[in-house]
Amino acid sequence: MRLSVASITFLVAMGSIMFPPTARAINTSVELDAAGLADLENRAEHAQPNEQAFLFTQLVNEYVDVAGKQVAAGEMDGATASLQHIQSYADRIHAGLGKSAKRIKNAEMLMHMATYKLTQLMHTISTDDSTVVQATLKRLDKLHDELLQQVFSH
Repeated sequence: MRLSVASITFLVAMGSIMFPPTARAINTSVELDAAGLADLENRAEHAQPNEQAFLFTQLVNEYVDVAGKQVAAGEMDGATASLQHIQSYADRIHAGLGKSAKRIKNAEMLMHMATYKLTQLMHTISTDDSTVVQATLKRLDKLHDELLQQVFSH
């Protein structure tokens, strides 16, 4: 299929309208591999306290994507491990919320996307496997509320 210059220009313009610059800047799904996830985790652990919430939220968002791919591939054990990572990072975000005011709105937006994707994932899995996803979603929803409170308090 060949696209004309006018078609490409139209598609780019529609992308700009549908996804404003802030949404595009927040979208971090660059398809990180295991090494990329480990690097991001290392950066989050060694970041300044005011940056950690955002970086750990990026990890949550990436691991939600990983869990979705694992579920699609039928790898429920891997998805469960990814969900455990997500819960661990959620605990770290919660613990550092009082210290982090920088990029908190970006963290809130990423958390919103992560909870949305996890909700969609929950609709695709069997009821036997949904308990871990439900627990993770409940934890992320609570954390999202906390992030919203943090945004509105600043």
